[in-house]
Amino acid sequence: MSGGLYSLEKKEFDKTLQLKSVKPYGDTMNDGKVQVSFTLPLEDSERSTEAARLLGEKMGLTSPDVVCHKKLDKDFTFYIVYGSLNCSVDYTSINIKTQDASAMTMAETDEYIRTNIKRKVIIVGASTGTDAHTVGIDAIMNMKGYAGHYGIERYAMIEAYNLGSQVENEDFIKKALELNADVLLVSQTVTQKDVHIKNLTNLVELLEAENLRDKFVLICGGARITQRLAKELGYDAGFGPGKFADDVATFAVTEMVNRHF
Repeated sequence: MSGGLYSLEKKEFDKTLQLKSVKPYGDTMNDGKVQVSFTLPLEDSERSTEAARLLGEKMGLTSPDVVCHKKLDKDFTFYIVYGSLNCSVDYTSINIKTQDASAMTMAETDEYIRTNIKRKVIIVGASTGTDAHTVGIDAIMNMKGYAGHYGIERYAMIEAYNLGSQVENEDFIKKALELNADVLLVSQTVTQKDVHIKNLTNLVELLEAENLRDKFVLICGGARITQRLAKELGYDAGFGPGKFADDVATFAVTEMVNRHF
């Protein structure tokens, strides 16, 4: 204390983004702050809360804190654990193929088809396998679309067929052949035990077994779908959260032209 005033040492925080050593951002640059959430099959108690904290440590978090724990049922509790990561990634070394091209508007896509394909494009979509959810395929296919983005049923130069949910892969292929489809869209919402991966893989295997894989532009989408996963499974493209009908339509028709459909 000097002159009746407290002297506080000013702390300088790191404000520099290092692309070769990227960490999560929480309060300040490079602090590595993250939060993870999970459910344990344990009662909500001090003992189970400590178990959650210890799991945070085993995940590699520094000084983890259980900032939330909520009883879900007698023997199940939900936890949120907050802590810091020591690890980082070299962003400059990441090299993946992404769908970075700007999406065309509906009118632009229709004109692109008239100019380059010169006929209507036939797109068949469904939620296949045991997946009973249609929210994803409806957002892309249905005329009203989603979040201000019209679905491909509204496009003048696209014939869109939404087969709905729980369509077996064999039936999906049969209908696609019947309609002489150009593009197949597969939506996968249910992901427990990676059933979406098994179902998507099965479709590709069936197409390859019948020498039909190259007949279609094959696209998948869903909450856990990424471009990397889609390509690994044998699809031409994958669209996850934040993508709309215009993104899918743009890729589909430009891919057709690139492949001389």
